[in-house]
Amino acid sequence: MLVQALDAFVEMMRFGFMQRAFLAAIGIGLVTTLAGFFVVYRQLSFAGDGIAHASFGGIALAVLLGFSPTLGAALFALLIALLIAGSSRQGALSEDSAIGIFFSAAMALGTVLVAHTSGYSDLFGYLFGNILAVSAQDLWTLLVAGGAVVAFFVLFFRDLLAIAFSPELAAVDGKPVAALEYGLLLAVAATVVLAVRMAGIVLVSALLVIPAATARLWSRHYPGVLGFTLAFNLGSSVAGLILSYFFDWPSGGTIVLVATAVFLVSLAFQSLTTGPKQARPGPRPGPATSLKRTVGIESEPKPRPAAGA
Repeated sequence: MLVQALDAFVEMMRFGFMQRAFLAAIGIGLVTTLAGFFVVYRQLSFAGDGIAHASFGGIALAVLLGFSPTLGAALFALLIALLIAGSSRQGALSEDSAIGIFFSAAMALGTVLVAHTSGYSDLFGYLFGNILAVSAQDLWTLLVAGGAVVAFFVLFFRDLLAIAFSPELAAVDGKPVAALEYGLLLAVAATVVLAVRMAGIVLVSALLVIPAATARLWSRHYPGVLGFTLAFNLGSSVAGLILSYFFDWPSGGTIVLVATAVFLVSLAFQSLTTGPKQARPGPRPGPATSLKRTVGIESEPKPRPAAGA
C-alpha cells in the first residue's frame, strides 16, 4: 500500500506542471504564513478579502488593454490598499467602510470591463485559481516579489507585532505607526496578488485566514502560532494538490477545503479536550501587559524598595 502510494507520487512528480505547482505552493505558503499571521492578529481579514476582490478590476482592465493581468491586479490591489489606509487614518471613514466602498467600486468596474472583453477563460482562471497553470515566469515573479514581502516582514516583525497589539502604545514607544500600517497593507496586497494564481480571487483570503486561525487554536504565543501556521499552510497546500491530481478536482478549491477540514478538526479537538472556557475573575490584561508579554515592551518600571527594607 505504502509502496504503491510512493510510486504514484513519483509518477505524478514526473510532470513539469506538477513540479512547478509544488514549488509555487511552497513559495506562496511561506509568504501567506507571515501575511496571514498579521492579518489575523491585526484583524484585517476583511481587508485581505476586499483587496483580493478589488484586484478583479485590474485584471479585467489588463485583459481589455492587452497587458499582463498580474500587473493589472498588482496595480489595483496596491492602489486600493493605499486608499483604505489613507481614508481610515484620516478618520473620514472606518476601516471596514473604506474596504467595502473601494472593493465594491473596483469589482463594479471589473464587471463593466468584462462586458467588453473576449478573454472570459483567462478571467475565470483568475477568479477561481489554477496553480497547475503556473509557468516558470510566474515562479520567478514569486521568487522576487515574494522575497521582498518576506524581507519586509522579517525586518519589521517586532514593530508590526507592536502595532498589531496596540498602535497607541507603539506610537508612545516611538515607532512609525503610520508608515508601518501603510507597509502592512501594501505587503498584504502584494501577497494577495501572488496567491491569486493559486486559489483565485474568490478563495485567496482563505489562505491568509484559515491556517493562522487554526494555529491560534494550538498555541498562545507568537513563535508557536507562526510555526503551526506554516505547517498547516504547507500541509494543506501539498495535500490539496495531491488530492486534486488523483481525483481531478479544482486545485484551489481543494486546498481551501483541506485547510478548512484541518480547522474544523482542530476546533473539535480543542472543544473536547478543554471544554468551554470559563471566565477568569479580575480585570483582563490591558494592551501594555499584552505587549510586554508578547514583544518585550516594558511598562513603567517598578519602584525600588527603600534601603534597609
